[in-house]
Amino acid sequence: MENSLHQPLGGNEMPRFGGIATMLRLPHVQMPEALGKLDAAFIGIPLDIGTSLRSGTRFGPRQIRAESVMIRPYNMATGAAPFDSLNVADIGDVAINTFNLLDAVRIIEAHYDSVLEHGIIPLTLGGDHTLTLPILRAMHKKYGKVGLVHVDAHADVNDHMFGEKIAHGTTFRRAQEEGLLDSQRVVQIGLRAQGYTADDFNWSRRQGFRVVQAEECWHKSLAPLMEEVRAKVDGGPVYLSFDIDGIDPAWAPGTGTPEVGGLTTIQALEIIRGCQGLNLIGCDLVEVSPPYDTTGNTSLLGANLLYEMLCVLPGVVRR
Repeated sequence: MENSLHQPLGGNEMPRFGGIATMLRLPHVQMPEALGKLDAAFIGIPLDIGTSLRSGTRFGPRQIRAESVMIRPYNMATGAAPFDSLNVADIGDVAINTFNLLDAVRIIEAHYDSVLEHGIIPLTLGGDHTLTLPILRAMHKKYGKVGLVHVDAHADVNDHMFGEKIAHGTTFRRAQEEGLLDSQRVVQIGLRAQGYTADDFNWSRRQGFRVVQAEECWHKSLAPLMEEVRAKVDGGPVYLSFDIDGIDPAWAPGTGTPEVGGLTTIQALEIIRGCQGLNLIGCDLVEVSPPYDTTGNTSLLGANLLYEMLCVLPGVVRR
């Protein structure tokens, strides 16, 4: 059985600077018969027409893949061996309409409808945070209302942006209004900086969301917090959405809307590893903007966080 599972291309088989840039150097799979054999898959959404400040996230999926070449199969910290128990591949990018945001949203939803029909758990490389709304719409068709772990500097619950109801800052307000979320099983972590009114965060609280502002996370391990998070969101399917700007720009400068006073990379790992045991039905890593990532470190962090997400999916064995 294990011989049939896809494996990342090793550094002794092909130099890490060579070969085709797929996520974790996994096979690129697209044929329907091959998709039907997958348990999980990496999917890119090169979207940035929903952004409100700095663009460039359309290049995120490509650069995250390029920076993933150093990641090895086994997680030495947690013992997770995802490729020993799950069949995983990179299934390429969604062919969005880059001139029409609403049409791009429609295309993404239809694409994920198809992915979910194959029983695949999607791990999404963004792309701006608009993309999570159509993914949640597709998830709702299959699972009903879902719990949510949302890591971000911003709540993304604006009623509109420049009069538009769909953009990267309105995602979770629309998701709540459309009945996609189980509001008593939603946690938002890392919110910070300034707002227009107190309602920028309090709207979430009124819905029943647990809001963890960044100040609650300063100078401490987040392992105790994740015990609380697991208790709140457990009991049904859970989606994990991780905006890279949840991390302080000292570690992740390559993003469109950076905010100081954010999470550390260590805390990011604690959050994702703290999701082990939840019924994760999908994850995304969004808002990586390579034009502002001159060292490649933001994309490198994004690649590693996506690997960690893979490691906490249901069914992953530990050695």
